[in-house]
Amino acid sequence: MSRMLDEAREAPAAVARQLAADGDRWQAFGERLRAQPPASLLTIARGSSDHAAHYAAYLVMARLGRLVTSMPMSLITLYQSKIRCTGLASLGFSQSGQSPDLVGPTQYFRNCGALTCAFVNDPESPLAQAAEWLFPLHCGPEKSVAATKSFIAQLVAGARFTQAWQDDAALFAALQELPQAMEQAVRADWSAALAVLQEADRLFVIGRGLGLPVAMEAALKFKETCGIQAEAFSGAEIQHGPMRLIGEGYPLLIFAPRGPAQQGLLELARTMRERGAHVLLAAPAGTPDANLPLVQSAVAELDPVCAIQSFYPMVEALARERGNDPDSPPHLKKVTRTR
Repeated sequence: MSRMLDEAREAPAAVARQLAADGDRWQAFGERLRAQPPASLLTIARGSSDHAAHYAAYLVMARLGRLVTSMPMSLITLYQSKIRCTGLASLGFSQSGQSPDLVGPTQYFRNCGALTCAFVNDPESPLAQAAEWLFPLHCGPEKSVAATKSFIAQLVAGARFTQAWQDDAALFAALQELPQAMEQAVRADWSAALAVLQEADRLFVIGRGLGLPVAMEAALKFKETCGIQAEAFSGAEIQHGPMRLIGEGYPLLIFAPRGPAQQGLLELARTMRERGAHVLLAAPAGTPDANLPLVQSAVAELDPVCAIQSFYPMVEALARERGNDPDSPPHLKKVTRTR
């Protein structure tokens, strides 16, 4: 058994700790956002954390109608861009909080009067110290190179940010119930994927809307832990150039949780099966042709959290079946410091 699997299984408890902590600070933050709503928002993150930031951005744009930009890395640290900060809120997402290309922009924005916030696992890290508003992930140490519980905790932090801004009671209640749904998700049987992917050397991972960030995360984990050339696409984007590559036996993992995007993803799965592709369809129980069960949370917008919770044990098992060490992928390390 690997540290990666242990840490993935710890995610429900980590989320429960996060939800039990910092309630007064979240309430104060929500009051600040409602009293002085930011005119523009941007996220600062890399790797898995950037996928979590995409999820938070989608929630904010869908629920609050505010545009959120993903900040290009090195814009401030290397290119010395003087971004205007009036009415700006920056959201930093990180497990370690160590990288200069996260810390530098956060310090710059804070010095220029922007609202700065950090969702980070290490509350003593440079990123945590740079931001005005700190919200620790409360994951505890994460030692496997492949992030699992810290990614899930960042998804939840993004949902808490949205809930705090809206002061939405239904989303608050759904978040309190989420750890129980995650406990079910971590035990979901995704073994059907192992036979399909054991010999795979390439793969498309498909999602859309709130499901796209977990598809992006899954593709990264296939690369990191299994050495599979996996690429993530929106269910709409794949019908352009990437469609050319899909033929007999081509493997696809399609995340189709509840929500407005689900029907189109189910239709895509049917079309790809007719073409002869090996389709792994992650969808709620009872969905026709679904072979990877998705656990549902109290609201559809949190279903992607349960989806990635079920994915992690499967990809860890796949890595070991392919003869890889999921805790120590070659050429990678846990913390990177780039500018």
